[in-house]
Amino acid sequence: MGILAFLILGLIAGAIAKALLPGRQGGGWLITLVVGVVGAILGGWIGSLIFGGGLADFFDLRTWLLSILGAVIVLLIYGALAGRRTRA
Repeated sequence: MGILAFLILGLIAGAIAKALLPGRQGGGWLITLVVGVVGAILGGWIGSLIFGGGLADFFDLRTWLLSILGAVIVLLIYGALAGRRTRA
């Protein structure tokens, strides 16, 4: 998968993760892109540990599900850290 496809995958996965989680998540499209790309990397790593294969092709369903799962995890961690920082 090329770098442009990976960035598009990250942006879409981050947007889907923000839509899935309840509440308001801060950040604009740049934070969504970063959350999605880091989530795709995390999802690929989790997929390689559990299933023996990480991210495959751009149009593979496993790639999208792992990327969205990773983006949700990263968004939960980001929300916990950002929420803790604003209370202090």
